[in-house]
Amino acid sequence: MKLTKDFRLKVREAILADRENYGGSDAAYAKTLGINASAFSVIKKGETERVVSDDKWLNWGRRLNVTLHANTWKIARTVVYVNIENNLQYCKNFSKSMILVDNNGIGKTECAKHVIQGIKNAFYFDCSQAKTKQQFIRKLALTIGIDDKGKYTEVKDNLKYYLNIIERPLIVLDEAGDLEYMAFLEIKELWNGTEGNCGWYMMGAAGLAEKVEAGIKRKKVGFAEIFDRFADEFVNLVPKGDPRLKTDFYQQLIGDVALVNAPKGQIPKLVRKCVTKDKTKSLRHLKDLITANN
Repeated sequence: MKLTKDFRLKVREAILADRENYGGSDAAYAKTLGINASAFSVIKKGETERVVSDDKWLNWGRRLNVTLHANTWKIARTVVYVNIENNLQYCKNFSKSMILVDNNGIGKTECAKHVIQGIKNAFYFDCSQAKTKQQFIRKLALTIGIDDKGKYTEVKDNLKYYLNIIERPLIVLDEAGDLEYMAFLEIKELWNGTEGNCGWYMMGAAGLAEKVEAGIKRKKVGFAEIFDRFADEFVNLVPKGDPRLKTDFYQQLIGDVALVNAPKGQIPKLVRKCVTKDKTKSLRHLKDLITANN
């Protein structure tokens, strides 16, 4: 596949914007891209051809959500967005930790990714892409800008050290329930090694809560300790108990997202299609409905 110059230029713009929120050096940021400082310097100066392979540009574009097509989908400041924004700012500013566990399809990932674009030294990490202990530590190291090569223990020690010396880092661990047991245990060591200097925000669906609760119930090493370090509670946004409150929540959520992405006259119909007395459909379904009508 041959990438166009326009695509590489758009990726370069996204890289430079991403660099603005990274508190480390150019050399450290270059490592997050998997290149050396001299190659990054060439890209900064405007050169995009014959610097790195097309595979690199493709990977960067995917990571930074770059597309040549106009992205008309707008992010709405829903109750989910506002709560996640407040949570992330709190964890960042005070180096605290929280766990958000809630239903699929309410926009957790999309909101978190959008929020951290405006937060310095905030790093999004998809645990479903690095489930084992080795993958988790090495990929997290690369994500924050340090070398992922060498002895595992040295990479982990460097990771903790770097998180302690950069300005108030924040790590968002999405899909945390996908981590294997030994990888999940590493979160405790990272938290212990960066206490007071790094904020942590764990996100997942019901499976994450079930995993933690089952581990605590069976007295499996690590689960109670990790839960304690992450405020000893699960943050929930969708109302529990009274089904009317849940319906009201989804109607508001669907309506708020539809309001910024669909003609005003279509909003009541879209809400009715997504929220019924018996079933609630996700924001993904709403997006499909709006896209199909455009």
